[in-house]
Amino acid sequence: MSSGLFGVGLTGLRAAQLGLMTTEHNISNASTPGYSRQRIVQSTNSPVLTGAGFVGQGTSVSTIERLYSQTLVKQMNVAQTNVGELDKYYAQIKQIDNMLADPNSGLSPALQDFFRGIQAVSANPSSLSSRQAMISSAQSLVVRFQSMETRMNELYEGVGNEITTTVDTINSYAQQVAELNQRIILAQASGSLPANDLLDQRDQLISELNELVEVSARVDSDGSYSVFYGNGQQLVIGNQVAKLVAKASAEDLTRIVVAVDTPSGAKELPESLITGGSLAGLLEFRSETLDRATNDIGRVAATMALTLNAQHALGQDLLGQVSGDAGFEDDFFTLGSLKTTGNTLNTGSAALSLDFIAPPPNNGSNFYTDLTGNDYRLTFGAAGAYTITDLADNSTVLTVAAPGTGTQQFDGFTLTITTAGASGDSFLLQPTIDAARNIAVNNAIASDPRLIAAAAPVRTESPSTNSGSAAIGSSAVSTGYALTNLPLSLSYSSSAGGTLENFPTGTVTVTAAGTTTSYTIAAPTDTVPYTSGATISFDGISFSISGTPINGDQFTIAPNLSGTSDSRNTLAIGKLQTQNTVAGGSATYQSAYARLVNDIGNKTREIQVTGEAQSALLKQSKDARDSLSGVNLDEEAANLLRYQQAYQASAKALDIGSKLFDVILALRS
Repeated sequence: MSSGLFGVGLTGLRAAQLGLMTTEHNISNASTPGYSRQRIVQSTNSPVLTGAGFVGQGTSVSTIERLYSQTLVKQMNVAQTNVGELDKYYAQIKQIDNMLADPNSGLSPALQDFFRGIQAVSANPSSLSSRQAMISSAQSLVVRFQSMETRMNELYEGVGNEITTTVDTINSYAQQVAELNQRIILAQASGSLPANDLLDQRDQLISELNELVEVSARVDSDGSYSVFYGNGQQLVIGNQVAKLVAKASAEDLTRIVVAVDTPSGAKELPESLITGGSLAGLLEFRSETLDRATNDIGRVAATMALTLNAQHALGQDLLGQVSGDAGFEDDFFTLGSLKTTGNTLNTGSAALSLDFIAPPPNNGSNFYTDLTGNDYRLTFGAAGAYTITDLADNSTVLTVAAPGTGTQQFDGFTLTITTAGASGDSFLLQPTIDAARNIAVNNAIASDPRLIAAAAPVRTESPSTNSGSAAIGSSAVSTGYALTNLPLSLSYSSSAGGTLENFPTGTVTVTAAGTTTSYTIAAPTDTVPYTSGATISFDGISFSISGTPINGDQFTIAPNLSGTSDSRNTLAIGKLQTQNTVAGGSATYQSAYARLVNDIGNKTREIQVTGEAQSALLKQSKDARDSLSGVNLDEEAANLLRYQQAYQASAKALDIGSKLFDVILALRS
């Protein structure tokens, strides 16, 4: 009886001791991230049959279990990876949103100031101070473009640095998971009892990994985790890690991309394989927002420069010079070279260049560009044939058959290939990516305000000796105009229903009521029918005559020899502010920029609202996980008292057993 009493008491003592130790362990780790509350699992020992019936043999602790739900942890990790992605995206895009919307750093105020400067020259074209003020406002606009591009580039480099840091952290976590896999395998090899604390540490690492990149974990038969990302790419298998690498892209050395380390070298991963977590947030921000914003600002800069240059070239400067004269400056702005980048894996020796289409097309009302603000990839095939792909939607823009050399125009720029590449070679074409950085005021004009072409190169006149009421209107010129046949006087004849003669040889067009008719002039006596108000054009010069002329009336078209007070060309330049010049003639400079500001603002708010919703879901999932696995100090305090009482009771039973045994020994002696 005494040995049975001792044995039962000892089982209770041991169980209470383990309960106390487990409870103290819970309390000590109440604030440990990822810790799961533990508890002992007790069961009754098998009883012994005696003559009086079955007698109990106490208790035993079969295991110490952690209160853990894989479902709750998975839900928490999914929310964690979404929050990690959205928080990182929001932190980045908010910087662009603040810059674009800030009146002190945004483009709109500088753009408006520049056109006010143009208006000042239009009001007083002979004033050198007005011309200098226009140049100063243009230089301020250029500085604004350049400062915005500089900030974009800082963000671009910052994203690259963060990608590198994040990849290093992912590798560190993955290595720790692999090491824990090995320790867990060894710890659990001797039996079926779980290594609870090691399991918690590994699960916490998986949670922290999900904050950086979305991963899934599979429990293998030996208790180790296999960790995957993307659509099943291995990150951890057992104690082996497939390390990620942050490296410069072969397509663009300025762009940091994610690759996987292989025996044959780092292999770049498609960005679509990186989902969730802050790494995906960085990649998505760069491709969806940062690249787009940089290109869109560049498109506005390039379009403004190209269209304004085209109109400026149609004017006359304060020195009386026009396009084609040695001292005349056609371009008010310069744009520098366009960016083309050959893939570092290319094997051929292709030679190519990009240029903006200049002057850009004119729709009859104003100049405009077809620039999209997209990047393109040129890929060579056999014998020099090549394909152009728009990277915004991966659509094929152009396919050119062998031999591939020559010039092609599309989307507002000209591609010239002088030497074709080898099959498989590729080039990244980025027409607008550097436009905001490279735009500048023409140095010659900046140094001499007189070179601003404010006047028009042609003047018209209705002599006072005319007898009729007809008058010739102001002239306009188009790209490629010629003054070689000026001056001339058109003469009206009332014969044949009214005609004009004395045109230069060549082609004369007359546009009336939307219909254009061409006439071939072989001699000055060849006539053109007169229609009041019709637009008459020859040699790139257009004008109209309205009213009722009398036989013999003359109308003079001549070079402008007194243009110091003429501002017709700066008036035309000023109109560009409200004309549709961007995106194929569908938007103004200001509306194109406003659309960018609006798009960035909407995206910022979308990311913010979605992030707040995901943060709420993360809190809910953490609360659900903590309700099961978290340590409740009040509950643990109660457990301490319970196990303390059990320990004391078992100790008392042992004490009683000892005294009874002493009594028995005393009786025998």
